[in-house]
Amino acid sequence: MNANGTTGRRRILRWLLPALLIVGWLVVGGVGGPFAGKLTEVAENDNSAFLPETSESTRVAELERTFTDDESVPAVVVAERTPGVTRADQRFLAEKSAAFTALPGVAGELPPPVPSDDGRALQLVVPIAADTAPDAAVEKLREMLASDRPGGLTVLVTGPAALGADLGEAFGGIDGLLLLVAGSVVALILVLVYRSPLLPVLVLLSGVFALGLASLVVYLLTDNGVIDLDGQSQGILFILVFGAATDYALLLVSRYREQLRDTDDRLAAMASAWKATIEPIAASAGTVILGVLCLLFSDLRSNQGLGPVAAIGIGSALFAATTFLPAVLAVFGRSAFWPYRPKVGSPHPEESGLWRRIAARVGSSPRLIWVATTLVLLVGTAFLPQLRASGTAESDVFLNDVDSVAGQEVLSEHFVAGSGSPAVIIADAGRIDDVAAAARVDGVAEVSITTGPDGEPRTEDGAARIEATLSDPADSGSAVATVERLREAVHAVPGADAKVGGRTAAQLDTQNVSERDRNLIMPIVLGVIFVVLALLLRSLLAPLLLIATVVLSFAATMGVSALVFNHVLDFPGADPVVPLFGFVFLVALGIDYNIFLMTRVREETLRQGTRAGVLRGLTVTGGVITSAGVVLAATFAALAVLPILFLAQIAFIVAFGVLLDTLIVRSLLVPALAIDLGGRIWWPSRLRERS
Repeated sequence: MNANGTTGRRRILRWLLPALLIVGWLVVGGVGGPFAGKLTEVAENDNSAFLPETSESTRVAELERTFTDDESVPAVVVAERTPGVTRADQRFLAEKSAAFTALPGVAGELPPPVPSDDGRALQLVVPIAADTAPDAAVEKLREMLASDRPGGLTVLVTGPAALGADLGEAFGGIDGLLLLVAGSVVALILVLVYRSPLLPVLVLLSGVFALGLASLVVYLLTDNGVIDLDGQSQGILFILVFGAATDYALLLVSRYREQLRDTDDRLAAMASAWKATIEPIAASAGTVILGVLCLLFSDLRSNQGLGPVAAIGIGSALFAATTFLPAVLAVFGRSAFWPYRPKVGSPHPEESGLWRRIAARVGSSPRLIWVATTLVLLVGTAFLPQLRASGTAESDVFLNDVDSVAGQEVLSEHFVAGSGSPAVIIADAGRIDDVAAAARVDGVAEVSITTGPDGEPRTEDGAARIEATLSDPADSGSAVATVERLREAVHAVPGADAKVGGRTAAQLDTQNVSERDRNLIMPIVLGVIFVVLALLLRSLLAPLLLIATVVLSFAATMGVSALVFNHVLDFPGADPVVPLFGFVFLVALGIDYNIFLMTRVREETLRQGTRAGVLRGLTVTGGVITSAGVVLAATFAALAVLPILFLAQIAFIVAFGVLLDTLIVRSLLVPALAIDLGGRIWWPSRLRERS
């Protein structure tokens, strides 16, 4: 009776735990799901807001507050009529200017529209208070300008406020279009892999619940000022969660199906599958989490924010894949694989399929294969110097046509291109004339000292202010080069303590900090991953080889990316942060697949030696890891649906790099090296003595 009672209680507990986990995740999904759509509300897309306090442009912005009580972002209205503006055009814009003063955030009366020297355009600068939703104000400006407009007159809103509004609109597709495309791609791949209508739904539910949990945590932390979030980090979060949750699910599902062929107890099969996969899945997730957290060493708060945001996403994916998914698979059992249910005693398809043939080929000529694949990767690496990653204009960030970019082109054609966004110089009032003279460098169209009511230079705390209007658009590479010359000139004025800020200076500082971050963080990431691999594989040589192969794969990826960006897609260049993000994601994610492979190889090596262990490990993991790589590449490729240059570049780099890692590095290079080295690969572990 006692024995029967104990057995009954165990049976109840075996079913109760999965049921409680499923109910718990339903609650998490219900509570956290809506926050995926709310992240845009707390995201910030102004690069200058993420600069460190020590940057020159940030210090100028602080000093400039003493000269004005209002912080504003300029929107520039530009009207063009090719034959020449008419009096009706001038009257129209003057009337709109008067009406703009009634908008929230537009203080006082605006000056009348300024005609261009060629008489074919008008310009009106509308300062919008930074604390009154500039995006909404720009939208209202455009609505008002669209009504009663004289026929044949082109009217556009550009300037920093309009660029920010257009950027916000472009990121608006993150919680709709991006999720739809990513989810559809993952579902299609899963149906093709498993030929089951139910299993993809269960795996996708795991990703959806993970995203709900991650969104809830990120929203709360961002809303309370603990971390920073921008549109780029938001998009990467969604993709990482879906991709990682699916990757971990594929590994678990594959091992579960393998166990179902060996036992008729689905709960026991899941317990065995969970125990066999928890170490590589946890190690994989831990590696990526530690890798992205290295971004905390960045001086840009946007990069610092991406670190914990991505780590939260990976952690949520790990949690869902190791709790919700095992529970729901245990409940459905073999039915989850319908109509191709694995039967007890049926042959394992891995034993006679494509990957058995690939493993046999690798085993027959390992040295030839690793030398040949290394040469192929070196060919791609040879194009790496062609990568242009020194920065781009803010207007180049859009891959579609937007009014702010079109307006900037019209503005540059008829007016001084940098009007509306001048460089700002703060210097000692006693040397202000000398600083103003020094500021007249090549690329500066006009220099003006800020004056008070008496016409004398206005001073605050012993400092004076100068505006330097640039000849080129404020966000252009030429303008950035001008600011570099400007800083060099005014810094040389003795005793002036001159500092240069403004929109272009903030862009320059962002590029400089990004380059510094890239040089600092890349070695840190490699060091962290080496430690994780050494602990996981109980070896020093194997981690070095794995890292070397992934770094070579990254270099080849960036070389191929340079060719595609320059000669196929005709991109204008890339920000310095693109190679950094590509490195962090590709190295961390590339190591993922090597972890999946080498943990199984190590497990098999303990039974039958290194050579047989490598061949067995490659055979049984080949299909699942390839499927995982294809899923992750497809989900990252979905980022390209958003018309943002940075996201399109990251989409290609990570998608191509993951496929390269999955199909070449993990499938051919790593196993061939392991076989050629034999037991030495586990040095200094005693494992090599058993092979």
